[in-house]
Amino acid sequence: MSASQIVLGIIMLLTSLALVAIVLLQEGRQAGLSGAIAGGADSFLGKNKSKTVEQKLVKITKVLAILFFVISIVATLLVFFLK
Repeated sequence: MSASQIVLGIIMLLTSLALVAIVLLQEGRQAGLSGAIAGGADSFLGKNKSKTVEQKLVKITKVLAILFFVISIVATLLVFFLK
């Protein structure tokens, strides 16, 4: 195993852990009964703030997913070309 494979493996592991954490931080599409109860207590500014945070999390998720995919392809190509 070469040093580049080890480095890519570590980067892939960190990317996958970050991706899982970001996905778990996102709200579901439907909040259910708790969202209906707490929804009346939110102010207009609170709702807008949560939407911007949610949009940032969605953008970070997309970037991390693309990064993970690219790292996977590069690692696979390294395995084939280093043989």
